[in-house]
This record gives sequence, C-alpha cells and structure tokens, in this order.
Amino acid sequence: MLTYPDSVRFLYALGNEIKTAKLGLDRIRAVLAALDNPQNSFKSIHVAGTNGKGSTCAMIDAGLRTAGIRTGLFTSPHLIEPTERIVIDGMPVTPRQFEQAFDAVHKVAGDPHPTYFETVTAMGFWLFREMRVETAVVETGLGGRLDATNILAPVLTVITPIDFDHEAYLGGTIEAIATEKAGILKPGVPAIFARQRPEAQSILDRHVPARLTRDFEIRDLHISARGSEFSGLKCPLAGEHQVENAIAAAMALEALGVSPKGIENAVWPGRLEQISPNPDIILDGAHNPAGARALARYLERFYADRKIWMIYGAMRDKAVDEIAGILFPLASELILTAPGNSRALRPEALREIAGRGHVAPDISAALGLVRASVSEDDVIIITGSLFLVGEARALSYNKHSWPFSGAWSS
Repeated sequence: MLTYPDSVRFLYALGNEIKTAKLGLDRIRAVLAALDNPQNSFKSIHVAGTNGKGSTCAMIDAGLRTAGIRTGLFTSPHLIEPTERIVIDGMPVTPRQFEQAFDAVHKVAGDPHPTYFETVTAMGFWLFREMRVETAVVETGLGGRLDATNILAPVLTVITPIDFDHEAYLGGTIEAIATEKAGILKPGVPAIFARQRPEAQSILDRHVPARLTRDFEIRDLHISARGSEFSGLKCPLAGEHQVENAIAAAMALEALGVSPKGIENAVWPGRLEQISPNPDIILDGAHNPAGARALARYLERFYADRKIWMIYGAMRDKAVDEIAGILFPLASELILTAPGNSRALRPEALREIAGRGHVAPDISAALGLVRASVSEDDVIIITGSLFLVGEARALSYNKHSWPFSGAWSS
C-alpha cells in the first residue's frame, strides 16, 4: 500500500485535473462497479453550478449534521491538502483513511488509470460507504452531464448560479454551459435552482424534472461584513452573494425535511475569509468574472474608505483580462504574484495586463512587500487562484513564516 505522501504524488502525476479532464462516465462506472458500487450505499444531494457550489454544499452539510444525520461532503478543489475534498461528519478524512481509499481504487483502476478527479471521486464514495455515511452532499467537478459525480442517483439536485468559466470544456455561451450543468437533473428527482441569468434559467426550465418552485420568503434582510441574517436564519459566510446560496441551501434542507437553521454552523474556507486582524487580511478565491464581481461588491460595500492592498495571482486558462478590469481599479496597491502551479500565469505577464503594480515571485515575497508599508487600518486582499489562497492559508499556520502579528490560527 502506498503511503499518504506517495498516493498524493501519484495523483498529482496523473496531471492537472482540469487540463487532463476526460469527460465521460465509462471509466468511473467501471471503477465503481469493481468496488461494488459504493455510491448506492448512501443518499446523495448533487450540486452543480458555476459559483457558490462549495458554499451551498457546506451549508447543506451543516444543516444535515445539526439535525443529527451522519454526512459525507465531497468538494473540489482543496486549499492545502487533498484530504479536504472528502469530509465525514464535518471533519476531513485522515491521511490514513485517504491512503486506504486510494489503495482500494488503485487496485481496480485498470489501464489507462482513471484521471485525478475520477480517482478521488471513487475514493470519496468508497470512504462514505466504509464510514457508514447516511447522506452525502456532492459537488460536481466540471460541468455536470459528463462529470464523474454524475454516476449518482440523488434524492435531490441543486443548481447554483451559472456563469462563464471553463468555456473550453463547457461551451462559449451561457446556454451551452447551462446545458452541461443541467445534465445532473434526473426524471422524478426534485430540483432546486438558485437565481439565474435569464438565458440560463430558460435552459434549466427545459430540462427540469420536478422543480421545487416555492420561493423562500426573505424577511428582515441584514448583510454585514461577516455574514447575513434573514427570515430568522443566520448565514455565517460573508458576501451578499451568499444570501442566494443560503436560500438554495435552506430550500434544499426543507425539501429533505430538515430545519434550515443549521446553516449558521457552516464553514467554508478561502471565500471572503478573514484570517488576520489589524490589518484585516481576507482570502477570496475569485477565479472567474462572476467571483470577481462578488468580491468587488463586497469591497465597495464594506471597505470603500480603507486602503486596499491586493495580492493577485491566476492560472493561464482564466479570463484574467476581464477579472483585472473588475478588481484592479479597487486596489490602492497591487502586488502581482503566482501560485506554485505549472498552469500559473507569470507575474510579469499580469503586470503587462494591469499596466501597474509590484511583482513578487510567490505569496511569501508578496506578503513581505506588503508588510514593509501596510498600516493596521488597511486591508489586504489575497485573491485570484484558489491555489494562491491555499498557499496563503497554509503559510498563516506557521508563526515563524507569517509576517503579521495578528495571525489567524486553527
């Protein structure tokens, strides 16, 4: 059996999970059949969309756990360790559990080996069965129709807001992307849709099996820098866009016969997450235009009177020009860097796009540049790639490497 580090290295050697994605269900179907179809041993809620999938999954999972249900949560990508992708009863699986699941899947993988995402999907389903999960909340990886998670027979489907992302795989129009996301909808399975663009909604309406159309009544809405309250519910996730995700999660829980109040216990790292005070340091994986717009609204609403230091890094396959136009004008000081990933865009290339800003080779150097001149009244935003956010979050765990005295710690 490979150790945890060796299993992780093997997965990474399979190639980047987006760049090497092979959409289709034949490989995952064969692997799961060889494992005696673990996905049939638990109830599942299947969630697709462009933005808010992970947040919505986290809130549904929190609600189910609050109700005493043993849950599994499968999301991607991870921020620091791959174990974060497979969560049981609110806790990421251990390295030992991860390596056992990898061993079980690897033994039946065949040749060619399933992709990174297919392998981890099968691992998650295997662990959910082995750990006797009652209900799993499962986020799609890429699209929906041909995503490896679409092997599920869910009791409920949820589609969060659809926008532009991964156009090379899903199509260059909202209609094409919505068609791929709608592929998780199944006859007779109830569906909940978050508020959508009109062109996406029209596609979803054509595919809808048994949509739950009752509107959630919003009363006494209050949005703060740290979350929101409405209709007697508390959403602990920051950003006004999270209200829509919380409504979708609340409707999903009600459809499952569970009180939605449990969403107040949700945690979703790396999305408008404050990790340090004085100065405020906020992490947000705004890696596509919709995410950038949500971050921009948040900054304009709560930090318009503060000096904003923005540390930004991105992948080459993202809509960097559009994101730059949304976010960079809000930055008083701009530091351009790159996560340690082969798909990362060079900081120098970002500097050409921005027409301004300082260049730093990595997140540690970027934070060092900021530390030299930042004031306690300023705010530091680390954004762009979730890989960069993960690196910043990992760095914040190490008091010897983290340059700010008010560092968050677990």
